[in-house]
Amino acid sequence: MRDATELGASLYIPATRPDLLQIARGEKLAEIRSVIFCTEDAVDAADLPRVLRNLAAALPALRPAATQMRFVRARNPATLRTVLSLPGSERLDGFVLPKVTQSNLPEYLRLLEDSTHFIMPTLETREAFDEREMTALRGILERRGVHERILTLRIGGNDLFSLLGMRRPRGRTLYETPLGPVISRLVTTFKPSGFNLSAPVFEYLDDAATLQREVEEDLAYGLVGKTAIHPRQVPLIHDCYRVHAADLDMANQILREDAPAIFRLHDAMCEPATHRNWAKRLRLAASCYGLHTEESSAAA
Repeated sequence: MRDATELGASLYIPATRPDLLQIARGEKLAEIRSVIFCTEDAVDAADLPRVLRNLAAALPALRPAATQMRFVRARNPATLRTVLSLPGSERLDGFVLPKVTQSNLPEYLRLLEDSTHFIMPTLETREAFDEREMTALRGILERRGVHERILTLRIGGNDLFSLLGMRRPRGRTLYETPLGPVISRLVTTFKPSGFNLSAPVFEYLDDAATLQREVEEDLAYGLVGKTAIHPRQVPLIHDCYRVHAADLDMANQILREDAPAIFRLHDAMCEPATHRNWAKRLRLAASCYGLHTEESSAAA
């Protein structure tokens, strides 16, 4: 069973790319932990026939990968239906569903009910600002046969900014904009019900310092995974996912069967009853991304 922690920085790839077949074969971008072939916002409507031809050629070439997961972001239910009918679609790990609401989600789910694909709905419509709408959507996602297939809920930051008539200012993280409280509310609406959420894209390539600050805030808000727009963002994001050696030590001690009910370690209170979920996720992150390099160097 895959976990959202394994997604890392998910790279969106327009399905119009002429090298889609090479990417599917693992000849390019093999180091990326998750790739999403996009048929939606990154593709002009007039190019959709070419997109489907590209996917028809690429999907049968998908090879099993130990770490990389491959998804298609379907433009709409009609596109999803077409992609599902293509040979090789069963080799995909799943689908990203754009602009999901309680109104359109049932149609997507009907199309996917006979498959075993993971599902990543995207929260990026005006309903995302409405707590009642998100609570109703959560009710659909919690249904048996659906909940266990939701790998993560993706937050569409740029679409949400667009609804506000804004674009993220340079030098500011999402959490220094009106989207900060929105993300906080989405976290408290969905995570207690067992859903993961992934972080929106950072669309500037020339500001690594702010990207790093934002990923650190993503983690503080409990978000797992982040959309990337360029391969060069991926190593920085993954470096932020590395685990501190002291935290891994605490996680391992918390998860011991004979762990005391409460104990002190590295000048922190450790309480297995409340910290066990954190410890499990942190240990998985360590297995995916390793320890912080300076600590690894010191240990060596």
